[in-house]
This record gives sequence, structure tokens and C-alpha cells, in this order.
Amino acid sequence: MTQVTSMRRRHRFNHRMTRIILLISFLFLFGRFVYSSIGAWYYHQDQKAQLQQSSLSVDSTNR
Repeated sequence: MTQVTSMRRRHRFNHRMTRIILLISFLFLFGRFVYSSIGAWYYHQDQKAQLQQSSLSVDSTNR
């Protein structure tokens, strides 16, 4: 009888640890997604500004 209760406790502990590890992994994945999204947005804005700047310099040389 004690083996059965210890096995149940161990199973409950393993289940809880698995959920905690999965939650931490999800948080890391979500954090990396947010970080890369912000970086991509800044890169896109920088590219757009460079394109506008080069467009303005081409227009001023054509006049």
C-alpha cells in the first residue's frame, strides 16, 4: 500500500514539474518572439527611412 501512494505522489510531482517546465519554455519562446518582432519593426522603419532619404536625394539631383 505504501508503494502505491508513493508512486501516486511521484506521478503527481512529475506531472507538476512537466507543466512548470513547459510553462517556462513557452515564456522563453514568447519572449524571443516579442524581441524579434520589435527588432524587425525597427529594421523595417530604418529601411523605409533610408528609401525615402535616397528618393529625396535622387529628386534633388534631377532638378
